[in-house]
Amino acid sequence: MFSWVVWAAVELTPAPLARRFGALLIDWLLCLLIAGAIADPVREPWIAPGILVVEYALFLGFFGQTVGMKLMRIRVVSIVTGGVIGVPRALLRGIVLLPLVTALILDRQQRGLHDKAAGSIVVPTEPTPQ
Repeated sequence: MFSWVVWAAVELTPAPLARRFGALLIDWLLCLLIAGAIADPVREPWIAPGILVVEYALFLGFFGQTVGMKLMRIRVVSIVTGGVIGVPRALLRGIVLLPLVTALILDRQQRGLHDKAAGSIVVPTEPTPQ
């Protein structure tokens, strides 16, 4: 109930699902490329997911966007303030996102379990038409 009140007060519109999954796909492909440059991802399969979590922690924590999110014109913001979520919450969001099923379980605000854990929401970067 409280998050709904905050939602209404901040007036955040969730980003379309296609953009969100497109951004995740771009970020994952970049992580696979980086992991392939560091080591053999087949022999050490934890490298690419580890890079994804670090990317989320740093890029979302400081800038509110990963490379994929920048290309898809979306960003992650705090559901309470509308600002960046900071490194600890971005790290938590990245870790909870790893099983990917958390991104598929959405509430009516289109927030996945990883967003709920971090107190965040994915929004478009361009203004929404009024």
